[in-house]
Amino acid sequence: MGKKVHYPSEIKIKAIEMKKNGIKNSEITKELGIKNVTQIKTWMRWERNGESYRFDQPIGKQYSYSKGPEGQDEFEAERKKNKHLQMQINILKKYIEFERSWFRK
Repeated sequence: MGKKVHYPSEIKIKAIEMKKNGIKNSEITKELGIKNVTQIKTWMRWERNGESYRFDQPIGKQYSYSKGPEGQDEFEAERKKNKHLQMQINILKKYIEFERSWFRK
């Protein structure tokens, strides 16, 4: 698997504009230095679906339920924070139990 590349939102917007002007995908990839044609297709799909907030997302930070960071309400953010803290507590409990088993022997 190759290294992932982050393209600035300006490149993405320019690629969409070039595609709308009828320029071929191969020419767009050469001119803008885009590695794969599928990337242009993905950006075009985002544009058609009105998901322009995705142009600014860093690699691997896709938001759940097709919402951007501003699409999460306060309750949802607190729920995620609570879930994360609960997971940390469970990990610490397991570690303490594991550590106790070392000294019981």
